[in-house]
Amino acid sequence: MTKKKTYVQVGAGGRAEFFYGAIAKTFRDSSELLAFCDVNQTRMDYANKLLTDKYDYPAVRTYKSDAFDEMIQAEKPDIVIVTSVDRTHHRYIIRALEMGCDVITEKPMTVDAAKCQDIIDAVERTGRNVRVTFNYRYAPHHTKARELIADGTIGDVTSVHFEWLLNTQHGADYFRRWHRDKRNSGGLLVHKSTHHFDLVNFWIGSQPETVFAMGDLLFYGRENAEQRGVTTFYERATGNLNAKDDPFALFLDSNEHLKAMYLDAEAEDGYRRDQSVFGDGISIEDTMSVLVRYKNKALLTYSLNAYMPWEGYRIAFNGTKGRIEMTVIEQSYVNSGGDKALEGAVKGVNILVFPMFGDPYKANFEEGAGGHGGGDPVLLNDIFGVPVPDRFQRAANHIDGARSILTGIAANQSISTGRAVKVDELVRLT
Repeated sequence: MTKKKTYVQVGAGGRAEFFYGAIAKTFRDSSELLAFCDVNQTRMDYANKLLTDKYDYPAVRTYKSDAFDEMIQAEKPDIVIVTSVDRTHHRYIIRALEMGCDVITEKPMTVDAAKCQDIIDAVERTGRNVRVTFNYRYAPHHTKARELIADGTIGDVTSVHFEWLLNTQHGADYFRRWHRDKRNSGGLLVHKSTHHFDLVNFWIGSQPETVFAMGDLLFYGRENAEQRGVTTFYERATGNLNAKDDPFALFLDSNEHLKAMYLDAEAEDGYRRDQSVFGDGISIEDTMSVLVRYKNKALLTYSLNAYMPWEGYRIAFNGTKGRIEMTVIEQSYVNSGGDKALEGAVKGVNILVFPMFGDPYKANFEEGAGGHGGGDPVLLNDIFGVPVPDRFQRAANHIDGARSILTGIAANQSISTGRAVKVDELVRLT
């Protein structure tokens, strides 16, 4: 009988259940969860309650974040799963590697160039492995786009136009949470767009060379609301009468899961999950445009807007033999506000191929079920189950993780300086 792989998980917040729930439910025969580590004991206790009540899995030991080394020494896990606040990823990744563990980290791998270089150096120094969980690679329609391009359907890709829309439910959610502070998340061009920039790298088989970007906070934030005539404001929604008629408000006491994970845990660390999206202190952009040249000379024009009336994206690939257009409409959601399978679930996909001298046709593919366009179940099996042979090599390592965030990091630098940024000058990739 094959020995189970053992895991500990750092960060017991909204994204954590995606991983520990999979171990407890689907992969318990091949995987074993040993412990949680978090800054907040209440949140870890709630994660244990979900393990026992929802998954019929035994509660695991808990360690506060300052006892990370103690946890590794005591539990001796094979792998550390990192689902903490983005700006802390590097700390746990590097220490886990140094203590002899491999790592699975939620995207983005980290938030700035210095931390990225530290991770790369730690992998070189220790010889251990870092896996970045890019679930969008595994969505059947994204894999189909990669297949069409790899098979030369439109020849060499010369340019990509990529427009991503976050709606007023999902997009707004980044402005209620810790993500609103760029110090924590790197802004949406790192936290969210890491998915999108990774997909472009994956689709066209190249990596970014030069990045130019513009971005601003044009919808969320108090000043923008005041300019639209808003006169009633609040700091947080829960328990505040000023929030009762605000369609952007999130009330933690009206959702049992959010209440237990965040409202009941506030006394320990002061984190408020329900801040007003029209409050002060927001340092990330909600409107962004990026221009990228890749090392294979292809060009990308990319936009991300976080206050749209529908959720989804449009992509067009132009090549020397034709064009591919893909439109995807996604299910809207609030992180940890409901069924995990609805996070990024697809409502509709259409892929059209336009040969240069032929009739256009619709590309067929087998649709998947589950979150992130059906990519979540496939990714989880790739991580915790028995991986199947994969022509497209969708598993992502620390170099893939670096290349995806470096586009966003370069874009942030370009926004602040007004200049184009050479990606190779940011980090030394091996």
